[in-house]
Amino acid sequence: MNILENTSMLETTLNNIEPLDEASIEAARHRLDRQAKPQGSLGKMEDICAQLAGIYRSKFFDTGKKVVIAFGADHGVYEEGVAPDPQEITKLQFPNFANGTCGVGTIAKFVGADVVAVDVGINTDEKMEGVLDYKIRKCTSNMAKGPAMTREEAVRCLEIGIEMSETYIQKGYTVVGIGEMGICNTTPSTAIISVIGGCDPKEITGIGAGLKKERLKHKVDVIRSAIELNKPNPKDGIDILAKVGGFEIGAMAGVILGCSANKTPVVIDGFISYAAALLAYTINPTSRDYMIGSHLSAEPGTQKALEIIKLSPVLNMDMRLGEGSGAALAFNIIEACNFTYKNMVTYDEIDMLGR
Repeated sequence: MNILENTSMLETTLNNIEPLDEASIEAARHRLDRQAKPQGSLGKMEDICAQLAGIYRSKFFDTGKKVVIAFGADHGVYEEGVAPDPQEITKLQFPNFANGTCGVGTIAKFVGADVVAVDVGINTDEKMEGVLDYKIRKCTSNMAKGPAMTREEAVRCLEIGIEMSETYIQKGYTVVGIGEMGICNTTPSTAIISVIGGCDPKEITGIGAGLKKERLKHKVDVIRSAIELNKPNPKDGIDILAKVGGFEIGAMAGVILGCSANKTPVVIDGFISYAAALLAYTINPTSRDYMIGSHLSAEPGTQKALEIIKLSPVLNMDMRLGEGSGAALAFNIIEACNFTYKNMVTYDEIDMLGR
């Protein structure tokens, strides 16, 4: 862990991230093993319950109040032609996170969760209704021509995420998901995963939101040249974020770190959030223990990211929307796990074996 200047919030957060409570995990495993079923027969449901017990440091816990914290930002690398859609879509779509009419908004309504929309770098001066304004600046710099942001801005991203996580945890939310919006943000995300995974971008670059296959080589070349130009340190998550990242990706990483420090589970969404998870993991590996993977994204870099973090998502729905949609969908799975864990009878409670 680096000693950072002028980063007291970040340093304090990192110092407060502790391993899961093994005694609570053991107590949960004992209850799961004594329930009226073959041991281990509920698979990942049991793993999630044990993990939650370790996170909350309690044999029983409440997963009822859920929120997706989503961040919006634009990217200077867009000018390299790495995305098929107009950049303006970011500012047009992001208010729909707040009013509940986009993908994550509608799924969140169904599962009884809230969505918070936070602008950390959308390329507009317009105020967006319902969107919290934490704009660092309008759009990152073009990483194909130099660093995407300064190191100070990278730290600011992380601290905004930490602040958002702490705000909503203090409001009583017990499960936090992360989401994002930013045209062409698969490009910096792929760069982040390439750097941390030590692989050539060609191995993991996908079409994102519909890039034509004949443009895929160009996208690969842009990512590769940005990495070669900026030379991010693969062991320094803040340096990677500054050199080839995005404001919304850094803010999501900050939420992960903030949730970890505040002993709250954080549900990881799809490909963009995997990049954020890798940054958080690189900055503080213990943060991985607080992550729950929601779904297996259809983007090709998914497997590389999940292998590094050692996350096993609970859903495989061929989804690649982003926004936090997979995290919201997984909330019901998490609640089902907890409900079953609390309410299934144990052998100690009934004479199941006729003794």
